[in-house]
Amino acid sequence: QVQLVESGGGLVQPGGSLRLSCAASGFILSVTDMTWYRQAPGKERELVARITSGGSTNYADSVKGRFTISRDNRKNTVYLQMNNLKDEDTAKYYCNWLGTFWGQGTQVTVSS
Repeated sequence: QVQLVESGGGLVQPGGSLRLSCAASGFILSVTDMTWYRQAPGKERELVARITSGGSTNYADSVKGRFTISRDNRKNTVYLQMNNLKDEDTAKYYCNWLGTFWGQGTQVTVSS
């Protein structure tokens, strides 16, 4: 049974950092692509970052240079390190596998 469990969200001031985790079970994420999405209130869900099975990464323009996606194959977990957070990063963040399987999401709120 596939399960994705996100954690690490919270309230942070502008300029701060958070690291999100997505623990996967039911499949081996090292051999597949994994993606982080986010959805802000009243907006469509958008792709934030992706890591391929080969380790290549790509990012939304809005987060390039601030966010880093990575994975720990031993822990079967993918991470999203978010630095220099801005108000507009406020959203619920989800990890995704195959465009089909979603976690429950973790809320990130950036506010002073």
